[in-house]
Amino acid sequence: MTITTYENPLTSPLNPLDPPARLLCGPGPTNPDPRVVEAMHRPMLGHLDPDMHEILLEVVELLRQTWRAGDDALVLPLSSTGTSAMEAGIVNLLAPGETLIVAECGFFGRRIAEIARRHGIVVVDVMADWGQAVPNDRLLAALDEHPEASMVAVVHAETSTGVEHPLAQLSAALRHSDVLLMADCVTSLGGMELDFDRMGIDYAYSCTQKCLGAPPGMAPVALSARAQRRMAQRTHPVPFSLDFELLRRYWVERPAVYHHTAPILHIYALHEALRQVHLEGLERRWRRHHHAGSYLQQGLRAFGLELLADPWRQMAPLTAVRVPDGVDRAQVQKRLLREFGIEVGGGLGPDAPNIWRLGLMGPNANDRTAETLLEAFETVLEPSAELIAAV
Repeated sequence: MTITTYENPLTSPLNPLDPPARLLCGPGPTNPDPRVVEAMHRPMLGHLDPDMHEILLEVVELLRQTWRAGDDALVLPLSSTGTSAMEAGIVNLLAPGETLIVAECGFFGRRIAEIARRHGIVVVDVMADWGQAVPNDRLLAALDEHPEASMVAVVHAETSTGVEHPLAQLSAALRHSDVLLMADCVTSLGGMELDFDRMGIDYAYSCTQKCLGAPPGMAPVALSARAQRRMAQRTHPVPFSLDFELLRRYWVERPAVYHHTAPILHIYALHEALRQVHLEGLERRWRRHHHAGSYLQQGLRAFGLELLADPWRQMAPLTAVRVPDGVDRAQVQKRLLREFGIEVGGGLGPDAPNIWRLGLMGPNANDRTAETLLEAFETVLEPSAELIAAV
């Protein structure tokens, strides 16, 4: 029997975890509200405990209000990531051989297309450069060319670029058709104006670690009544863990039907995060995110930095900043982390432009955090100030 000796006690896995404190100002996760973390210390119930059932119903109702979805919508959180929620919508609402039109102008639009192809879906890509939104008229033209299409998918808030898609205008154009509308709302739910019913969305999904301000690990979804009807007509098999009908029986029906062992403490955290959303007020929360993001973006421009997104499509919670020529992107990120304890992101994927991605989400969407981030950036970039000013 071999016994491993750890000479450095700081790197020993036998020691309790003691990770450093970070100000998370990247594309997510964000720092959760302390009250959300505290909720995870409350007594744990079993996933089939009748008192737990009541908590599940409260989470569903709070989520319904956050999505602004009516009583006929199916609303629940998956015990998964946002990517799994993306895949769940595709497999529940599309059969192999059906056609999906996808707006691709960043990493996550491309991921929708990739996942769909893996499930035998025929994908029609409608593309735009990173930093731009795919124009709705091009999506509608693609639909005219492919009248057999069953669904159009867009990323409402593209986390890889900071671009907001004009979702309401697209849904208005699709409202009287049989084509479903799927929206990636991973970075918009709880931080940007979003009304599931009014915008006519059929399937929307998000995650807990961005504007909702909870730890990562759950993925809120919403399905319209017609999406549920489409789902009920399917004849192809759906992965058990992503089957919305089975999940509905656990989250909504009483008595609950066992589906999986739910992440109880994450449900507590989500419950508290949603409670905080509604104590603050949804519109007020949207305004707070908008103000903080605008404050940060104005400061970055004042310093001579260029933003990636089209100004008409720039969202507030996530800002992509072009790295000036001659500046080492990774070195700037390293200094921000080591000298200031601030995490920011870089470009995502091999085709990404040379950018930093800065996020002000959830509890971090405020002027104080924006000022802290701007001051740190100014300090780190000071040696390059003349170069930046000349760009």
